Amino acid sequence: MCGIVGVVSNAPVNQLLYDALLLLQHRGQDAAGIVTLLERKFFMHKAKGMVRDVFRTRNMRGLPGNVGLGQVRYPTAGNAYSEEEAQPFYVNAPFGIVLVHNGNLTNAHALRSELFSTDHRHTNTESDSEVLLNVLAHELERSSRGVPLHPAEVFAAVKNMYKRLRGSYAVVSLISGHGLLAFRDPYGIRPLCMGRSADGNVMVASESVALEGSGHVFERDIAPGEAVFIDLEGKVHSMQCAESATLNPCIFEFVYLARPDSVLDGISVYQARLNLGETLAKRVVSTVPPNQIDVIIPIPESSRPSATQLAHLLGVPYREGFVKNRYVGRTFIMPGQGVRKKSVRQKLNVIASEFKGRNVLLVDDSIVRGTTSREIVQMARDAGARKVYLASAAPPVRYPNVYGIDMPTKDELVAHDRTVEEIRELIGCDALIYQDVDAMKRAIGSLNTKLDGFDASCFDGVYVTGDIDTEAISRMNGNRPRIEETEEDSSRLALPNHSE
Repeated sequence: MCGIVGVVSNAPVNQLLYDALLLLQHRGQDAAGIVTLLERKFFMHKAKGMVRDVFRTRNMRGLPGNVGLGQVRYPTAGNAYSEEEAQPFYVNAPFGIVLVHNGNLTNAHALRSELFSTDHRHTNTESDSEVLLNVLAHELERSSRGVPLHPAEVFAAVKNMYKRLRGSYAVVSLISGHGLLAFRDPYGIRPLCMGRSADGNVMVASESVALEGSGHVFERDIAPGEAVFIDLEGKVHSMQCAESATLNPCIFEFVYLARPDSVLDGISVYQARLNLGETLAKRVVSTVPPNQIDVIIPIPESSRPSATQLAHLLGVPYREGFVKNRYVGRTFIMPGQGVRKKSVRQKLNVIASEFKGRNVLLVDDSIVRGTTSREIVQMARDAGARKVYLASAAPPVRYPNVYGIDMPTKDELVAHDRTVEEIRELIGCDALIYQDVDAMKRAIGSLNTKLDGFDASCFDGVYVTGDIDTEAISRMNGNRPRIEETEEDSSRLALPNHSE
């Protein structure tokens, strides 16, 4: 999972890109990078860390130009600790191309071999994004051989790419001397939208919040299988480049990943979470009578809209019982020290008066490993709760995600091959209520009836690209970010406190 942005302007774009990346920081905190274009020269700065730490005044001064792109990264394949795998990626031929990518290619292994043996192109990292860049470079070289590069040649290259790529990908690329190219996979799994500013800037970004927060007016989502080329004068060209495209966005974007103030594919993320609270209320009533619940408390913070709607419908008081410490730093390993993993208790603190002597219903956006939930339930008991019930706004996460969310392997998922009662016993709550898969799809899908469906593979095991089997999952798990012994697993869904 990553956040990407690109902009074509008539003024310097470095500050615009920086501001947009700050608005997308929730999509990735492992690394950040920006590339700008001045005349035919690229200027790049990228490094591991948060946007505010990666870019200093001296770095921003070194990013001149009126066109550029950027990314915030959470690794889903390759080596999480390699500076080389921070994006953007660059190739010098043809033309000079830089690229940022959100998603995950499911056939990256086969493409890497194909690039070497047939296309005679070299990749130097384990990143599928570098593979994607080299496929684009090869197809652009083929389509423009002997002729100038116009939008028609760009779209021809993208059409050929679609025939080769499998998986999920939202991409922004910059072609030196020509313009900015954005495209989205034929299923629309990962989000991508575009907008304009009053002074003529054109911006593309992962979420609408990046447009609106940086002074742009949201115009539209880029359609599945569509390519958009923005030339250096700011003129927008677009074409449907996939032979058969359907809109099946990742439902986890609405459950958890996206910011609540974003609108993705015509669906308000905040309203989607309210709807999840409404359908969850029906599940709660069938398990725990509302008169046996004294208070409803969200686990910060993506679950808040669902929890407020749930409390309203059940007629039960809503309270804030946890305070999140936003400034917990990393754990430093000093000589002679052992590894110390950060506890949830360092990241969340309880307001004991909201728990003491009460039957408490905790609401979370989702339950992944279960270790966080178990510790939070114990925190509620330690604060004096008489009974602790736990409700999840999402269904059980039973299957791995292969489309760009760094989710644990199936053996690490608490719901894999376990009944709800077995999960309840592991977590230690008095009752466990999950969202229903079909109810979740209806609750969110009702907000845009033009959708063809959702990728809900981590909940229902149905992979929309149709090329995923046990062997493919095993191979991709082998390419998950490698975590060194002395480091914490920083993947967003692996964090003990996995809220935003």
